[in-house]
Amino acid sequence: MFIELKVTNFRSLNDTQTFSLVKCKGDELAVSNSFKVSSVNKLELLRSAVIYGPNASGKSNFLRALQTMQHIVLGSAAEQRGDLLPITSFRLSPNTRQLPSEFEVMFLVDGIRYQYGFSATSEQIHEEWLFVYPKNRAQNWFTRSWMPDTKQFEWKLGENLAGEKQQKYLWQTSTRDNALFLSTAVQLNSKQLQPVFDWFKRNLHLANVSGWGYSFSAKLCENEEKSKVMNFLNAADINIDDIQIETSLFDPNDLSAEMPETVKQIIVENMKGKKIRDIKTIHKDSQGKPVVFDFEDESDGTKKLFSYAGPWIDSLENGHVLFIDELHDNLHPKLVRFLIELFHNPKTNPKNAQLIFTTHETSILNQEIFRRDQIWFCEKDTEQATKLYPLTDFSPRKGRENLELAYLSGRYGALPFVKTMHSAF
Repeated sequence: MFIELKVTNFRSLNDTQTFSLVKCKGDELAVSNSFKVSSVNKLELLRSAVIYGPNASGKSNFLRALQTMQHIVLGSAAEQRGDLLPITSFRLSPNTRQLPSEFEVMFLVDGIRYQYGFSATSEQIHEEWLFVYPKNRAQNWFTRSWMPDTKQFEWKLGENLAGEKQQKYLWQTSTRDNALFLSTAVQLNSKQLQPVFDWFKRNLHLANVSGWGYSFSAKLCENEEKSKVMNFLNAADINIDDIQIETSLFDPNDLSAEMPETVKQIIVENMKGKKIRDIKTIHKDSQGKPVVFDFEDESDGTKKLFSYAGPWIDSLENGHVLFIDELHDNLHPKLVRFLIELFHNPKTNPKNAQLIFTTHETSILNQEIFRRDQIWFCEKDTEQATKLYPLTDFSPRKGRENLELAYLSGRYGALPFVKTMHSAF
């Protein structure tokens, strides 16, 4: 379960920006849109949140920050010394260009709260820390800080970090400057840190505008879970009678002879031994007989919804966290509402999965769908730095204020400032 994310000095985010799914006061939509965490005293979380803002305001950079954090956690231990990290600081201020970017996320695994973060430049990690709250009391499991004077890290491995002294020393000495201690220790068999690593690997799912692709949903259609995908599509009023998946091993001979050799080698290396899935959709004609269509013949909206089927089903069944950029893209507003309400319904979301997304779709910006603390805005200030802030900063009237109208009229900011053009025409 996701609780909070803080990002500092990353791309368009300069000052520390905080995004939270902690429920505020107010009982509106409490049963459907929020839930209590029994293991943490008085903690209530939200099942979803939406972020509005104009193009180029930094919404995607905020999601990219968490994506970058996930990438470094999962991959840094496997990199080589000297490999660069995918870090870009805020470049529009001379004071921040050379400073490290900082990321911190707070989440729950099996009822235990974790607070994990690190700061880094593209060359190396500068700081890393992990605080854990079993029984709601903080434990410092480890911290490391780069000392510029000595060109070494200052370490503190807490007494609550499990492992023999010799084993901890191995984890510490094996951690390169451009790698995370968390990732290295898990690679060297730290069972205690495995749940933290696994949250990034298994529980956190992020997608850009193009979604996840079709492979996840196609895999489900190859086994007994195909009925779930069909039910998902039928509930969204997508008129497909059946789906067929034809699989074959990747064959390099299928690549175009006109493709550059260097590109061809990369594709062959990445696809060697992997399955190729060809998706076919079945529609019935006017006489009720099945007609086979290539998946590419379907509309962009149908393909987009199919790509969401697998992640939606998996997340709702297992209580995962989804971050999606521009959920509305190629989807009718009623389909967007359908996807959101699957998370808001305790029957379809029994394990409290969470959905966080950006959108320009304002028809869902109302108090029948969202609590006031579920709505966030994103805009750039005069220094071209991204600012993220919640609707609750404006104290809108409960159940009475027309949020869509107020937003489009400029009350909450986060709107594009469109200038008139005369000379161009």
